[in-house]
Amino acid sequence: HLAESGGGLVQAGGSLRLSCVVSGGTISTVAMGWFRQAPGKEREFVACTRWSGSQTYYGDSAQGRFTISEDTAKNTIYLQMNNLKPEDTAVYYCAADTYLYSFTYYRGGEYDYWGQGTQVTVAS
Repeated sequence: HLAESGGGLVQAGGSLRLSCVVSGGTISTVAMGWFRQAPGKEREFVACTRWSGSQTYYGDSAQGRFTISEDTAKNTIYLQMNNLKPEDTAVYYCAADTYLYSFTYYRGGEYDYWGQGTQVTVAS
């Protein structure tokens, strides 16, 4: 079970930190990703962490502004989002991939488990 939190309404240029608490599994044994989906748009890869944070990957829109991290003691991953823009408005989902060796971590279809999502709205 994956449960996201931390979404909300923020002004452009502001920051938010999303959390995803994992139960029923250990995050150090899976790859964890963040995806987002805006109305009328396809789901988009945001970031991925695996091997206890030793490998991290970012989508183009997140590069330089977002940071993914994990706290294995809390079995939780985070997405720190800075300098938010109106185009970042979307529902953000965390997901778990039980296969740690995938080269296609950016594809949502690779992931086995998904959270319910948390809404992020960035006002201009």
